[in-house]
Amino acid sequence: MHGSAKGALGHRGHRRRRHRGVRQDRRPLLQRCQTLLTGPLAEPQQFSQREIAAAMHQPFQHLLLQRRQARVPQSRPDPPDAFGEDRVVLGHPRHHQPMPIHLLWGDDAAARDRAIDALIGQVVDPSWSSLNLSRLDGADAGQALQALEEARTPPFATGERLVLLQRSPFCNGCPSELADRFEAALELIPDSSHLVLVNPAKPDGRLRTTKTLQKRIKSGVDHEQSFPLPAAWDGKGQRQLVQRTAEALGLKVEPDAIDALVEAIGTDSARLESELRKLSLRDTSISAARVQELVGGRSTNALAVGDALLEGNPGEAIARWDALIEAGEPALRIVATLTGQIRGWLWVSLLEQQGERDVAVIAKAAGIGNPKRIYVMRKQLQGRPPKRFLSLLGRLLEVEARLKRGAQPGDAFRDGLLG
Repeated sequence: MHGSAKGALGHRGHRRRRHRGVRQDRRPLLQRCQTLLTGPLAEPQQFSQREIAAAMHQPFQHLLLQRRQARVPQSRPDPPDAFGEDRVVLGHPRHHQPMPIHLLWGDDAAARDRAIDALIGQVVDPSWSSLNLSRLDGADAGQALQALEEARTPPFATGERLVLLQRSPFCNGCPSELADRFEAALELIPDSSHLVLVNPAKPDGRLRTTKTLQKRIKSGVDHEQSFPLPAAWDGKGQRQLVQRTAEALGLKVEPDAIDALVEAIGTDSARLESELRKLSLRDTSISAARVQELVGGRSTNALAVGDALLEGNPGEAIARWDALIEAGEPALRIVATLTGQIRGWLWVSLLEQQGERDVAVIAKAAGIGNPKRIYVMRKQLQGRPPKRFLSLLGRLLEVEARLKRGAQPGDAFRDGLLG
C-alpha cells in the first residue's frame, strides 16, 4: 500500500517536472505582466512606445502598435489565449461609418463620375493611390474576380483601399459561379476597403446577388446611389438635371438660362457639365443671354418633332426634322418614333373620352412603359380631339411611303406633311 502510494506520488512529481514549463510558469508570468502594466513602470513603457513610433522611418509612420487583450472565459482556468499579443496594423483609424460596398447605377455618366471622384478623394491617400486604388472592367470575368480578391486585401500604408469595377456584372446578368464567389467575399471585405460597383443599368432585383446586396443596404452595411437621366419628354426632370449639375459645380443659373440650356443640350449630361464649366470662366452667375452667346447647337429628338406637330407648328417640326437628318438619324427611324408617339396620344385621348382615369390601365393600353408619363400627356392633349391624331397618323403614313419610294428625307417630310 505504501509502495503504491509512493509510486503514484512519484508519477505525479515526474509529470509536474515533465510539464513544468506549461503548467507552473503561466501564472507567475501573467502576474509579472500585469505588474508591469499597472505598476510604476507603466508610464515609462507608454512613453517608450511613443518614442519608438516617433523614431520610425517617415514612409512607415502609419504603422500603429496596438495591444489586443483577448477575452478570457471565466469557466476555464489557464486558457491558452490568456495573454495579450502585440500586432502591427496597417492604416489609420477611420473617421466615417464603414461601408465596404458602394452600388452606383444610372445612365447619368457625368454625375456618376463626380460621385466616384468624391469618394476616391475621401478615402484614398493620394501618396499611396498607386497601391490602394484599382480600376477594373467588369465586362471581363477575370477582372471581376480580381476585384473581389483586391477588395479583401487591407490597404497599404495610410488611407484606405478602393477597388472600382466599371460595368459590374454582379447585379446584372451575374453567372451562378460568379454569384457564389461574390456572396462568399461579402463578409471578408475589411472596413478599410471599398468595393465600388458601377453599372449604367438598374440592378436586376430578381438576382440573388442583388437581393443579398439590397438586404445589406437596408441594414446600413453598404451604400447605394442612383443617377438616372430624365426622359426626353420630362421637361421638369431636364430642368432639375441642369440645376443639380450647376449646384455640384458651385454655379448659380437663372431660370431663363436653365430653359435655354435644356433647349440647347437636352439630357446630354456630359456636354451639360462641359458647357457649364465653360460658362463659369466668364461668370459664376449664368444668364440666358450668356447661354445664347456661348452655347451653340440645338438639342432635338423625334419626340420634339411630334410635339411641334401637336402644337400646330409645321415650321418648327420641319426645322427639327432637318436637324435630326443632318445629325445622321435615319429617316425611317424618326417616322417610326413619331408613329408610336402619336398612336399613344390617340389611345390616351380615346380612353379619356370614355372616362378611364386609372393611369396604369391607360399606360398598358397605349403601350407606355412609365405610367407617370400619362400625367404629362394629359396636359399636352387637353382640348384636342382624337380626329387630329388620326389625321397626323395618315400624314406620317404618306411620309413613310415617299421615303420607301426613294424620295429625299427633307422632301418626303415636307410633301407628306403639307401635301
